[in-house]
Amino acid sequence: MQIFNTLSKQKEELKTIEPNKLKMYACGLTVYDYAHLGHGRQAVAFDMIRRWFIASGYDVTYVKNITDIDDKIITRANENGETIQQLTERFIQYMHEDFDRLGVLRPDFEPKATEYIPQMLNIIQDLVNKEFAYQALNGDVYYRVRKFEGYGKLSGKSLDDLRAGERVDIDNYKEDPLDFVLWKSSKEGEPYWDSQFGKGRPGWHIECSAMSEDILGNHFDIHGGGQDLQFPHHENEIAQSEAHNGCSFANYWMHNGFLNINDEKMSKSLGNFFTLRDVLNEYSPEVVRFFMLRTHYRSPLNFSYDNLIDAKNALSKMYQSLRKYDSLIVDSKNIDWSNQYAQKFKDAMDDDFNTSLAISVLFELVSEINRTSDINLAQLLLNLANLIGILISNPDDFLKSGIDTDSNYVEEMIAKRNQARADKNFKLSDEIRDQLLAEGILLEDSKNGTTWRKL
Repeated sequence: MQIFNTLSKQKEELKTIEPNKLKMYACGLTVYDYAHLGHGRQAVAFDMIRRWFIASGYDVTYVKNITDIDDKIITRANENGETIQQLTERFIQYMHEDFDRLGVLRPDFEPKATEYIPQMLNIIQDLVNKEFAYQALNGDVYYRVRKFEGYGKLSGKSLDDLRAGERVDIDNYKEDPLDFVLWKSSKEGEPYWDSQFGKGRPGWHIECSAMSEDILGNHFDIHGGGQDLQFPHHENEIAQSEAHNGCSFANYWMHNGFLNINDEKMSKSLGNFFTLRDVLNEYSPEVVRFFMLRTHYRSPLNFSYDNLIDAKNALSKMYQSLRKYDSLIVDSKNIDWSNQYAQKFKDAMDDDFNTSLAISVLFELVSEINRTSDINLAQLLLNLANLIGILISNPDDFLKSGIDTDSNYVEEMIAKRNQARADKNFKLSDEIRDQLLAEGILLEDSKNGTTWRKL
């Protein structure tokens, strides 16, 4: 299996630290608002990756953290007149609801930052002892970026090229503008924890180092997240953890590509910001997942309603090919990998999780199923698709989803049309078909009778 490693900037063969065991950590949400489409894209990407590792025989331990203390969280809770816990617990629940609908499996561990304050303080103290960190006059504790020789190895950024003001806070208390905060001294009205550095709360970057180390150990297989996290977040994690532990942090770094809206970056200021929940309320969650998987996880993903409609039509073709097989049951553990289609699917997924190519193999299967009516191929299509979390619905239910009209009405219209055809009243038969088509319902005739689906 080949994985693109952001650290080496090339594909590498996967070699886990322990045979047949894989430890993976991905950065999660800061929970003060609804998850947006970009969060959904990352969740689906790493869910797909995790599923394929499991299908490939690995015993996977997957950790995805939750940031439940942060400047934005404090501000939003104050604006709402509620406690931080009330705010964060509500949006954790909303996040779970949205990701569940997308078919994203829950992580094995989902640690919250506020549960790991002692572990963070232990790391910070060790960094201070080793002079990789210092407490400034304002009470904050900062990391000495220039002391860590490997800084920039993930993002490719040179220390000499980094300037204050470019994603680096200007702070007169820092020894160097590039230094980043590990512990923030408390301000009036803010939540705080008592510590050897005084009352305060952790900086953002330190939490992932503490949680990943506590659950997975100081050296694990894969660390991932969105492309926007490469710098400074993941770069800072490496600096903290490797200075603290004196060993490599993660062997492979994986980053999913950006999500754009109509070829523009999603931004509230541009008026093109979509929450995941809004989209899932308008379109089938499985269609949204399928739309995301059609593009390689490292490539930019362009969201538009036209692209969603195209994804719905494509997924409908898969379901149509399975519609007449009532006896199919998902059995993905007994796939015949010597089958040419299964082998091509596996080759695509083993090549850095190329779902775009893997899905094209599924459509090759669809064409062959439609040509041969081979139930074994239909079973293979279902089993392969389920490995990446698609074709999880009953075909009839999916194809009729979104119908506002009573299904009994549609069946009555089909019965009237069948009677008209039996009476050779083809004019009435065509009128009924056209009327239903105008209502967004397509009739499909076959030797087994007439079925219908939502356009």
